[in-house]
Amino acid sequence: FGSSGPRELLAGLPPPDKRYCEECIMVVKGLKKKQVKGGKKQQLKFVVDCTQPADDNIIEPKDFEKFLTNRIKVEGKTGNLGEKITISRDKSKITVNAEAPFSKRYLKYLGKKYLKSQQLRDFLRIVAPSKTSYEMRYFNI
Repeated sequence: FGSSGPRELLAGLPPPDKRYCEECIMVVKGLKKKQVKGGKKQQLKFVVDCTQPADDNIIEPKDFEKFLTNRIKVEGKTGNLGEKITISRDKSKITVNAEAPFSKRYLKYLGKKYLKSQQLRDFLRIVAPSKTSYEMRYFNI
């Protein structure tokens, strides 16, 4: 076999078709994406608990629910919830059910934006008591 390199081994072969060559390069570099078989999309469920400020009539949960409905972006567009995201309210708890690429942190961001718009950001904060929920609490002074 000796010291012959890969170019010398391929010297006698006809030049490869360009598209096959690109596929070979992708496989070699590991860039070929694995395709996921069409199964169920992962459903995420997040809860925002507004009980404390709602009991004191500081915020209206239905206004916050409307704010979320208007502001949540799906594929870069607001007002595009469609089938992917559903928002529901049970008294003062707002539940967001979403398909997989949806961040819990995005809910916190929107919650803070809502508090800022209501000029309540100095009195209320959004805390995560569990992995799938947020809660509006007063600052401890």
